[in-house]
Amino acid sequence: MKWLAAALAIAVILLQYRVWLSEDGVRGVGRLRQAVAVQRAENEQLAERNRQLAAEVRDLKTGLDALEERARSDLGMIARNETFYQVVPSPAPQTTHAPTRTAAAR
Repeated sequence: MKWLAAALAIAVILLQYRVWLSEDGVRGVGRLRQAVAVQRAENEQLAERNRQLAAEVRDLKTGLDALEERARSDLGMIARNETFYQVVPSPAPQTTHAPTRTAAAR
C-alpha cells in the first residue's frame, strides 16, 4: 500500500512538473494566447484594409467621380475645358554674410 501511494505521489509530481514547467504546459498556452492576440489584431487591420479596397473598387466600377479623381491624382490628367496651372515654390532666400574679422585674426 505504501508503494502504491508513493508511486501515485511521484506520478502526480511528474504530471505537475509537465503542466507547470514544461514547454507544452502553462507557459506554452500563454505564449500561444499571446500569438493568437497578435494575429487577431493583424487580421483586423487587414480586414479593414480589405473593406477600404473593396469600397474603392466599388466606387471605381460604378461612378465616374472616383475614376476622374484617380486619373487626376495618379496620372496628372486634366479635362478638356480646364486650364492647368503649376505652382512652383520659390527657392529659399540665400543670405550672404561678409566674413567678419575676429580679434585673433588681426
